[in-house]
Amino acid sequence: MTKKIQVEYFTDILCIWAYGAQIRIEQLQQDFPEQVTVTPRYIPLFASTGEHIDKGWADKGGFAGFSQHTLDVARDWDHVRVHPNIWTGDVPASSTSTHLFIKAVQLLEQQGTLAWNLRKHFFAEQQNIARREVQCALAESMNLPVSAIQDKLNCGEAHAALHADIEAQKRYQVAGSPTLILNEGRQQLYGNVGYRIIEANMRELLHNPQFGEASWC
Repeated sequence: MTKKIQVEYFTDILCIWAYGAQIRIEQLQQDFPEQVTVTPRYIPLFASTGEHIDKGWADKGGFAGFSQHTLDVARDWDHVRVHPNIWTGDVPASSTSTHLFIKAVQLLEQQGTLAWNLRKHFFAEQQNIARREVQCALAESMNLPVSAIQDKLNCGEAHAALHADIEAQKRYQVAGSPTLILNEGRQQLYGNVGYRIIEANMRELLHNPQFGEASWC
């Protein structure tokens, strides 16, 4: 019987590190298609970009300084594109609106590449993905059922699903984005973790799901 590893993947949609790390999640799913299930969870690191960036980075230039920081982070990445004016102009006030939209689509079991496309819309095309019209236009272009998505938002189910993600963040004491939770919370891989490290953890858990060598580190 094939062992199945449950992985919970915590990110904020506006996190540049999660944007860059998507290639590793795709590689993980490609290498372990039958053994690993990745459950995306969304956390409110950018719930208020005014607080997080404009005030939090006030002594470093606010949004302009954070824009340069984002470009510096991604400068040597050749697998993703970042708009040269990122975090300037019509910037998202919060990631929460986008997270709710994603959770509504997840409830319909039709997420597909929505989250990735939303990330690209922001980082590569400088679109304000906090705006509902931007979210709906993208969903329509992907042939997603916009009316059903709106129903999940209107009835509160999307809010409840997002609340469950935030409760899971508290339960595992997830510090930031991106974070992989393995082995029912016994292992955490946080930050800019290389794929070989992720792969090694998976292989050790598949070899021994409770006492793998990777969990001794």
